[in-house]
Amino acid sequence: RFGVVTRKSSPDLTMVVHLFSPNGRYDETYVRNYAVLQVKDRLARIHGMGDVQLFGSGDYSMRVWLDPDKVSVRGLTAGDVVRALRAQNVQVAAGTLGQQPAPTGTSFQLVVEAQGRLTTEEQFGEVIVATAADGAHVRLKDVARIELGANQYALRSLLDNKTAVAMPISQAPGSNALQLSDDVRQAMTELSKSFPEDLTYRIAYDPTRFVSASIHEVVRTLFEALILVVLVVLLFLQTWRASIIPIAAVPVSLVGTFAVMKALGFSINTLSLFGLVLAIGIVVDDAIVVVENVERNIALGHPPKEATKRAMDEVSGPIVAIALVLCAVFVPIGFIPGLTGQFYRQFALTIAVSTVISAFNSLTLSPALAAYLLRPHEAKKDGLTRLLDRGLGWLFRPFNRFFDGASRRYVQAVGGILRRSRVALVVYVGMLALTWFAFGKVPSGFIPSQDKQYLISFAQLPNAASLERSDKVIREMSKAALETPGVESAIEFPGLSIAGFTNSPSAGIVFVGLKPFEERTTEALSGPAIAKTLSAKFGAIQDAYVAVFPPPPVQGLGTLGGFKMYVQDRHDVGLTELHAQTQSLLKEASGRSDLTGLFSGFEIGVPQLHAELDRTKAKTQGIAVTDVFETMQAYLGSVYANDFNRFGRTYQVTVQADSAHRLEPADVLALKTRNAAGAMVPLGSVLDVSSSTGPDRVTRYNGYPAAEINGMAAPGFSSGRAIESMAALATTTLPPGLGFEWTDLAYQQLATGNIALLVFPLCVLLVFLVLAAQYESWSLPLSVVLIVPTCLLAAIAGVWVDGSDNNIFTQIGLFVLVGLSCKNAILLVEFGKDAQAHDPKLTAREAILEACRLRLRPILMTSIAFVLGVWPLVSSHGAGAEMRHAMGVAVFAPCDETRGQTPSTKAIDVIRIGRRRSRQASRMA
Repeated sequence: RFGVVTRKSSPDLTMVVHLFSPNGRYDETYVRNYAVLQVKDRLARIHGMGDVQLFGSGDYSMRVWLDPDKVSVRGLTAGDVVRALRAQNVQVAAGTLGQQPAPTGTSFQLVVEAQGRLTTEEQFGEVIVATAADGAHVRLKDVARIELGANQYALRSLLDNKTAVAMPISQAPGSNALQLSDDVRQAMTELSKSFPEDLTYRIAYDPTRFVSASIHEVVRTLFEALILVVLVVLLFLQTWRASIIPIAAVPVSLVGTFAVMKALGFSINTLSLFGLVLAIGIVVDDAIVVVENVERNIALGHPPKEATKRAMDEVSGPIVAIALVLCAVFVPIGFIPGLTGQFYRQFALTIAVSTVISAFNSLTLSPALAAYLLRPHEAKKDGLTRLLDRGLGWLFRPFNRFFDGASRRYVQAVGGILRRSRVALVVYVGMLALTWFAFGKVPSGFIPSQDKQYLISFAQLPNAASLERSDKVIREMSKAALETPGVESAIEFPGLSIAGFTNSPSAGIVFVGLKPFEERTTEALSGPAIAKTLSAKFGAIQDAYVAVFPPPPVQGLGTLGGFKMYVQDRHDVGLTELHAQTQSLLKEASGRSDLTGLFSGFEIGVPQLHAELDRTKAKTQGIAVTDVFETMQAYLGSVYANDFNRFGRTYQVTVQADSAHRLEPADVLALKTRNAAGAMVPLGSVLDVSSSTGPDRVTRYNGYPAAEINGMAAPGFSSGRAIESMAALATTTLPPGLGFEWTDLAYQQLATGNIALLVFPLCVLLVFLVLAAQYESWSLPLSVVLIVPTCLLAAIAGVWVDGSDNNIFTQIGLFVLVGLSCKNAILLVEFGKDAQAHDPKLTAREAILEACRLRLRPILMTSIAFVLGVWPLVSSHGAGAEMRHAMGVAVFAPCDETRGQTPSTKAIDVIRIGRRRSRQASRMA
């Protein structure tokens, strides 16, 4: 009768707008239909809108509440009432007078209007249901109570324990959620100006607040990293002229990166901003290398322009090699498919683009600025330089003395290590084995659980519990939540099940909104801590099973955080066996220490009434089978009769027994229908009503009847560990004929698998091939990439000490390390190679010691600059801190270890390789 409507929309809610009457002047039905008439269509026209739904009560409907006794005493049936409505409430097109063709001279054409469809309760009450032999009429108002009500009452909507109509809003695919949220807020502000008195709105649920706050936090981290990098550059170079060069490289590179991002269709989001945070350290590195080398040549007595030319001859090759290496790492991972690729892509390409622009700046802008700004060391100092010396000289002088002494001791220490290179190589091999072992011990994860400013709690009452009981429990939960510190609002839906968001009178959901992050600065007010507090409070509720879950870490992937699996009946073993084996699996899983929050909404023991029709008796008594079922449907269910028009819309006319006549099993037997002789016969004469049980609903997943199981990893365990444990239990517990499949985030995690382990070696191989082409050698690139495993060991050790898991953001950090660890190694190898090229008499050991001496200062400068640039990620808090922290730990942990041991490790590598090449050259001679 209504057709099918399809539309594209996101499966997740972008926001929820609530309309309510603060003083109770309007009931839920009025508010709901006001939203339909005045608000919904306006919001639906907003660009990027996917769908606008309405929760709470239903659309207007002309409810005909029948009194079965009054109907039957007049010798009528429910079917007679429905047929009378359909006969007398009709759509009429009466026609037109004078319409062509018409006689010549016709002066007017008049439309004939006739009232076909009825409009008001009074008009429906005058519908004639039957006429007696004496001419007396039985009208609808004689056998029914008629009101303008709602077409359904199965779901209620509350806000902070007060009746409110919810309007969940979802965005269209490809639209911008932040823009949509802003447009909705602006539209609601305009619409509210024309609201009737005692009607207002509130937006209590808006996940885009988390996105906005997260982006704000990343932008703040970006500026913090920039400031720290500026301080490091100033400390090492100790002159504003030299310091301004790497500082100028940052905005130039970032602006260029934004331009390319715009061309590629990227948006400003947390992932691309993560890339920019790390890119700050990278783009500064190249400029530091240039300006430090120019300063070193000026210190040797060369004029600034000549020093710049010499410096660029020395570092142009390394800069190009570094850019190629970083692109070789990041560009390939930008093409990884699936959900993992979505996380990698913008991050990776953002860094790759900024690296290319940085290299271009270092080959053009930085040397130009160096030649123009830098002065000979014996030149007279300008006023700003003298001011800087007076203000910070107390820091610069002891720092220089410390650094010079440390440099000498370091070179001596490297020389000592080189004399014991075989021992160092044995240690290196041991570190390789330890790296492999460490990766096997650190738990795997996918996407860190996050504090998204709301929690999801639900209640499941005993089977067949009424909506009134569910409403009472949900209100009790909301009251406890609103009294909890850190909670801002409670959005309640009595009658809504967490299993697929389907209507169920014995279930309910409460979305607990948390206060903004700036008002929850202590650990006790964090999302997990509040969830723990609520779980303890809800445990006192005896009438229902109540649980609290975090939201899914990725909007649109699932209803809850944690995992979800389906146990499937693949060989038609039956719902009873499916339920029994599901409960058995839950019982086994509940004994595991790494699993928690396990539950299943699949039930087959829901109390029901079974009405058995004795068809023989019905035939004997002259009762049509169709009349029996028609009577039951009309009285106990409802019958859609036809439509009526009001407020410029079309609504349904619904016929049903009044509530007092459909409460007990005896009410079913007391209903009457008419037999062939015209006598009224109770259904109890042909029906037997008995108690039974059955499923509340049956879900099919990929074509099979299935029972869902939800759960989470217990505190201290990763999502990967929880999925592995649950899969192992299901494999050993489920009998033949039953299988299982994962869905939502768990499915994506398993589908992604260990793709990083496959891509990672390929990236390292590509780096090796790029360097081999750059150096025209197979041995020198090997000395560069050998640093990678030790960096990974430091990274995974940092993750283990932090108590984190190896998740997707950790893996992004590992890819960053591949490029960064090779960067300083390239500088050492290049300078060592150039030293031998200028003085063939130098041994590999002497050449690498010279390279260590020359490159220690820029290596430490770039190292400390990057460490401090990453530190805001490690110490981050607020929206999205979990993601930033996971990436920051993976990158920060190896920084000191990588940069500190790079010279010594590279020295050993180059010497060993250099000795081998020398022996090969001797044999050839």
